[in-house]
Amino acid sequence: MPTFVVSLRLPDDFDEEFISLIPSHRAFINRLLNDKVIEVYAISSDRSRGWVTINADNAVAVQAVVEQFPLYPYLHGVEIDELFIFDSAYSRFPHISLN
Repeated sequence: MPTFVVSLRLPDDFDEEFISLIPSHRAFINRLLNDKVIEVYAISSDRSRGWVTINADNAVAVQAVVEQFPLYPYLHGVEIDELFIFDSAYSRFPHISLN
């Protein structure tokens, strides 16, 4: 299955409605992480940008997932790119310990 990276921009200011959606957004993201739909979810330290790595059949399917994010109405500059190579320490076999 292809892997895509989604780059997004968050709003400059977080109003009360945005903040109230964060728990449901995190619950949704956690469910997708558990289901292996999302491989990586990251937000910059200044909370202005985010990156999500998603497994899906095509960019249309990725867009459909992103549009379900509870915070989607607040996101702007959403870009979806299919990855040719996606390698990480996380995706490798765990180290064996004989202890």
